[in-house]
Formats: sequence, C-alpha cells, structure tokens
Amino acid sequence: MATAEAKATIENKTGIHARPASLFVQTASKFKSKVKIAAKGKEVDAKSILMIMSMGLVKGTDVVLKADGDDAQEAVDTLKKLIDDKFGEE
Repeated sequence: MATAEAKATIENKTGIHARPASLFVQTASKFKSKVKIAAKGKEVDAKSILMIMSMGLVKGTDVVLKADGDDAQEAVDTLKKLIDDKFGEE
C-alpha cells in the first residue's frame, strides 16, 4: 500500500472556513485512500468537515497532508494544489 505526505501553508485571508472546508472534504472524498490532515499537534480525517472545521486553520497555518492507499500520491498532490491555489478565493 502506498503512502504519501506533503506540507502546505494555508494562505487564503480567511483561512479554512465553511466553503473551503467543504471543498477540501469533497476533494478528499474522491480518493479511495485514507486521507488525514495534521496541524497544531492534531491529526484528523480529511474527509470529515466537522474535524476540519474544529482545527481552526487560519492564514499562515502549516499543515501536513497524509494519505494511505492506492491513490495516495494523487490525493496528496490534489489537496496540496487546492491549498496552494487558496481554494480559488483570491
């Protein structure tokens, strides 16, 4: 089973609020792999909007994306691009 990991920094002004969190979860859910996001000493399921929202990811927060499964690298790359593109907000 493949594993992948990538680091990213939340750059959009408003951080991960409801809309980007929803987009992030929808994107993560397209992959078969188990996907997690880690920040501030917590690691949560990237397919759970409640878990993502509970992390309080604001602008400047460093996150680590982790995936485990057949499409792990693709999942991590896609989610990193979403964060790097500021969720299309700016």
